[in-house]
Amino acid sequence: IDALVASGVKDLTIASNNCGVDGFGLGKLLDTRQIRKMISSYVGENAEFMRQYLSGELELEFNPQGTLAERMRAGGAGIPGFYTKTGVGTVVAEGKEHKDFDGVTYILERGIVADVSIVKAWKADESGNAIFRKTARNFNPPAAMCGRVCVMEVEEIVPTGSIDPDLIHLPGIYVHRLIQGTHEKRIEQRTVRKREAV
Repeated sequence: IDALVASGVKDLTIASNNCGVDGFGLGKLLDTRQIRKMISSYVGENAEFMRQYLSGELELEFNPQGTLAERMRAGGAGIPGFYTKTGVGTVVAEGKEHKDFDGVTYILERGIVADVSIVKAWKADESGNAIFRKTARNFNPPAAMCGRVCVMEVEEIVPTGSIDPDLIHLPGIYVHRLIQGTHEKRIEQRTVRKREAV
């Protein structure tokens, strides 16, 4: 993301569950006005995302979270589209093909194929075989799969063959560039319980 900011590239279309937080992650690209369109599930805790969308500076295509992940997975698997019930009868379905199967209405969703995928993994070997931790496994594997070029940043790169094949979440065939980085995890909303008096 920092490299994209430094490049100055404009008019990006980004497919991501949200747009990070203010001034961090994808939020950096919002700050520099490099994003033209977001394909997202929700605005999240990013006030600048909300401001740009409401002011008409940023185009937004809402997608239910599971649909967005499946659009990425489908694109990566070479599937141009699929039908889903999710979103039927809502703004999500506007302008999309509707079709009935066994008396139930579905809408056509297109697979996403990205020019570049940027993902973060916990660990990968030198061939790009990767392990994701916890919820990072929700979107990162399908996001990696749908990119014509996948750039993966990891916390640790280990020798090829040192990861048990049964533990690999993403085969290295999808990874084109591997970067070891330093990482900071921001929490969107930290909620804690008050300490009880002793």
